[in-house]
Amino acid sequence: MTNYLQLSNITKTYGHFTALDDVSLSVDKGEFVTFLGPSGSGKTTTLMIIAGFEKASGGKVEVGGQSISELAPHERNIGIVFQNYALFPHKTAVENVYFPLQMRGVSRSQGLRQAEDMLSLVGLKGFGHRHPKELSGGQQQRVALARALVFEPSLLLLDEPLGALDKNLREQMQIEIKRIQRSLGVTTIFVTHDQSEAMSMSDRIVVFEKGRIEQVAAPLDIYHRPQTSFVAAFIGESNLIPAIITSGAGRTAENPTLGAFQYAGEDALADGQKVTLLIRPEHIKLSRSPVEGRKNVRMIVETIVNYGDNALVIGRAGDIPMRVRVLGADVVIIREGEECCISWAPDAVFVITK
Repeated sequence: MTNYLQLSNITKTYGHFTALDDVSLSVDKGEFVTFLGPSGSGKTTTLMIIAGFEKASGGKVEVGGQSISELAPHERNIGIVFQNYALFPHKTAVENVYFPLQMRGVSRSQGLRQAEDMLSLVGLKGFGHRHPKELSGGQQQRVALARALVFEPSLLLLDEPLGALDKNLREQMQIEIKRIQRSLGVTTIFVTHDQSEAMSMSDRIVVFEKGRIEQVAAPLDIYHRPQTSFVAAFIGESNLIPAIITSGAGRTAENPTLGAFQYAGEDALADGQKVTLLIRPEHIKLSRSPVEGRKNVRMIVETIVNYGDNALVIGRAGDIPMRVRVLGADVVIIREGEECCISWAPDAVFVITK
């Protein structure tokens, strides 16, 4: 793979407000990259700068080694799908998909054939004669996707396209979009604030916060090896415990309330260094009594959130809030207001230095 989309030192200011602060990123050809972050973090602004709908205050956007920073949106050969689909209500599905080909001078007969082929690819064979009002939300989204892909764009940009769909349909469309993207090999940027979408669909995730990129990594690396406390707190459920390294050589850290922690897999850190310890809730065992060979602490259970197949047990170990994920059947051993024992192995503890 080679770098295909290159963002170099992108900045965007609105008066005294800095929306993007020195954003640089390389995306390989054919890669599916998700911009993830809270509202106002800069992910959509970055997408709009790539599309040409926003002009950067500084920096450069390149595709295939060529700068597109000065090109108008329609000159960039980029396919875009928005959350509201933006279909023409008076045109049929096939006419909607044909429209970008029409704008590029493709003959009607050839363009309609291409549009029908693309509708088949997105699972809408036989739906071309229907108007948007005759289609479900998921079907309208597929039409919008077909329209964005029919002219073989150099990039596909998806701006929270699944936000208006219900949970089951959203999960179905996640699978479909990834299937279509892989079959066509189109380089794709997907914007969402939904962690599960990012984790399930992406080759890599770009986590934004306050106009800057916090981390770029594969989904499992983002989850298991977050580089900053923000990423650890934003991605998934987490237990974040402040601590001080007491023995870098012995891989030991200490929290004033919970005592000494053994951790694994880190390079030696300096004694006395302040760190944050991350323990994911599913890596903690809940029991009535201590478990041999593991770090054990007592926890008072405050709340149990039952999801059926699993439950989230929320409590406090001293003054430290803790969350434990257990199988639904195992939660019967404890009730709200009771004390239990929680334990974990050293390799469940990840040290964050930022």
